[in-house]
Amino acid sequence: MTALRHTDEYATSAHYSGTGDIRCDDDRRSLTVGATFTLRSEVRLVDGVFDPATPDLAEVYRPAGRCVAVVDATVDRFHGAAMRAYFSAHGIPLTTMVCRALEEDKTVDAVCRMAAFLGGDGCDMARGEPVLVVGGGVLADTAGLACALLNRRTPYVMVGTSIVSAVDAGPSPRTCVNGTLMKNALGAYHPPVLTLVDRGLFRTLAPEHLRHGVAEVVKMAAVDDEQLFTLLQRHGRALLDTRFATTGDDPALAAVADEVLFRSLYAYMRHEGTNMFETRQDRPHAYGHTWSTKFEPVAGLLHGHAVAVEMALTATLATLVGWLDDDDRDALLAVCRDLGLAVHHPVVEDLELMRLAQETVRRKRGGTALWAVAPRGLGRCDYLAEVEGSLLAEAVDRHRARCGAFPDGGLGRDMYLRDARWA
Repeated sequence: MTALRHTDEYATSAHYSGTGDIRCDDDRRSLTVGATFTLRSEVRLVDGVFDPATPDLAEVYRPAGRCVAVVDATVDRFHGAAMRAYFSAHGIPLTTMVCRALEEDKTVDAVCRMAAFLGGDGCDMARGEPVLVVGGGVLADTAGLACALLNRRTPYVMVGTSIVSAVDAGPSPRTCVNGTLMKNALGAYHPPVLTLVDRGLFRTLAPEHLRHGVAEVVKMAAVDDEQLFTLLQRHGRALLDTRFATTGDDPALAAVADEVLFRSLYAYMRHEGTNMFETRQDRPHAYGHTWSTKFEPVAGLLHGHAVAVEMALTATLATLVGWLDDDDRDALLAVCRDLGLAVHHPVVEDLELMRLAQETVRRKRGGTALWAVAPRGLGRCDYLAEVEGSLLAEAVDRHRARCGAFPDGGLGRDMYLRDARWA
């Protein structure tokens, strides 16, 4: 076996590296190569990301001599002037593509338009030049995929402007677009080289987008961090009411907001970041993302509400297999409901749809097992290799009965998409 080592002189990007080896069999009729790919992805909490006194973006783009950005149209309306003033203050030319980023825009066509803008037909981005992506979860998914395809791998910096893009879709390596009635069916593993999280940007979020985004924080708390769960029990409603302490003047709550974001990011990245290419399925952050991949588009739910419905149902399922007691299940339901998240929706009663979801996700996860994440006590989890139809049916019945005790049947506030097809 011969190991090949390359020098930095020939590197195509400062953000990625790799090594390899080649083995030649004695009969000189067979060759085997092995290769490793190395990347680093940093997540950083910052205050005032577009304040000229904040150096983070300028330090990235000053050496490049320019910044090319893809920006969510709604975000541009609220923060575009500050962003342009920031780069002007640092003497860095800025070119932007402003685009709509609704759930219905998670398409291959949208990715192709972004790639055309960034590539030779538009800005002619160099292979190692980082794109700037500013927006929520949909833009993180689509623009990230455009960067993955451009020059077969173009680095990008993510500024998450929503809860989802700050703690989940933004730093995630999974870039994607939707398929027919299947969330995130097409994609590539391509994380940002840097994610900047500024909770000050949450001030302009619509209440329904703030609310459904918090489901991703609840997810990590329920299966990986009991202290985070306790913080949500004590302060979750106040964080929502103040848009994560960006309104009012409460330094103590601001400190809680920072701690909640950091703990959520740490819980997410220590599993997702270290399993960057999904070579293993022991993934706590997949809680709420097994059956919902099918029923979310069918019901037209906002992503966080779909995740919360599945989390709640799976918690009831966990009580049936002896992993969770009723009190802890009810504590999870209480946190979700206090935040206005749905904990039940009639769509989960379509057992054929749920069965199809299991078949699809099983194939997606390697074909060997379902590996559905379920809490095993609050702050811990385990993985259900299979969920038989009879067990799922019993869980749905039990959960429907439990949520039937709620005046609204377990529905959430503002739980549906406002995209044109759901209007």
